[in-house]
Amino acid sequence: MKYLIKAKIEVEGIVEKSDVIGAIFGQTEGLFGPQFDLKELQDKGRIGRIYVDLKTQGSRTIGELSIPSNLDKVETALIAAMIESVERVGPYPARIRICEIKDMRLEKIRRIVERAKDILRRWALEKTPDLKEILYELEGVIKIPEVVEYGPEKLPAGPDIDKSDTIIIVEGRADVINMLRYGYRNVIAIEGAKERIPRTIVELCKRKRCIAFVDGDHGGDLILKELLRTIKLEYIARAPPGKEVEELTGKEISKALKNLISVEQYKMLIEHTKPVVPPSVEVKPPPVVEKIEAVISLPEAVVNEAKKLGGTLEAILYDKNWKIINRIPVRDLYDTLSKMESNKVYSVIFDGVITQRLIDIAEEKGIKLIIGARIGNIVKRPFNVELLTLSDIT
Repeated sequence: MKYLIKAKIEVEGIVEKSDVIGAIFGQTEGLFGPQFDLKELQDKGRIGRIYVDLKTQGSRTIGELSIPSNLDKVETALIAAMIESVERVGPYPARIRICEIKDMRLEKIRRIVERAKDILRRWALEKTPDLKEILYELEGVIKIPEVVEYGPEKLPAGPDIDKSDTIIIVEGRADVINMLRYGYRNVIAIEGAKERIPRTIVELCKRKRCIAFVDGDHGGDLILKELLRTIKLEYIARAPPGKEVEELTGKEISKALKNLISVEQYKMLIEHTKPVVPPSVEVKPPPVVEKIEAVISLPEAVVNEAKKLGGTLEAILYDKNWKIINRIPVRDLYDTLSKMESNKVYSVIFDGVITQRLIDIAEEKGIKLIIGARIGNIVKRPFNVELLTLSDIT
């Protein structure tokens, strides 16, 4: 409503709200024709509901009236004057006097201005960042984080153990320090326990995805065996044969985590390496099991399209028959895949970095092959999604 008519009423007798409203409608009806009939104006939404607040004072009734109006200023003034013309309520003499007509838009503007003043005051009081604090914060980004003590057993760990939904379990404190040096903050050590896994590790693995990253020696085999017996692991990574996690370079750590395998794959490899001993047959050494790489055949047209992608920052989506579904900018790739139906896209070839976020959505949507400019730092590598680089196929 644009305006609010406020009035006072005095009646020389005891009356009810309905008596006052009836008197207003009855004594103003037909004064200025149907155009200014209060009932008609209410039906059309031009006049709001009449609010009446009454109280008895001896043998008299006094009170206040409020009438919202959506008419213009002139018409609202006329309605106010019509209401003042009411002289009786029921059998009793009455007097209605207009106190004010509020412009509701001005009231709204006034509230907005007051709120703006309050916002400015708060804004002015906010602390301006200190240059030294900014520099200190920036230095903290490149500073190697310190090892923290986690859980009742005070296990050596990185600072992001609670924040991350995936944790990397290593053997000792030196492993944690080396992992932190290369930016892996979601790491925790079991402190070389070969017989009993700390309770803290057991509880963490109940609510987080767990990756075991062990040394490439017999001690690593023993740790891994105990971990598999005690907790729910999802993936396993190994240091190169004869090396320990604490002495690996950043590239070696990245490669080991990139080539991690699921627990199911690991168990299959173990089964394949167990010797079968028939009766009275000499036991021979187990065969060496090598990693089996998937062989993927790409149509020549697809390879040619991939060669053109360099520097374009574009992505091409293919179905299982190698027909192009869509060609989009790399920046829109994740959102586009999120909105698509599962198993519609078979392969994604794009000029960009293959990230963990992209791999997760690919696994969810049933995508079987991702080919990018390079492969980023991947923590969880699903078994059913093949990852290649453009250089691999071109």
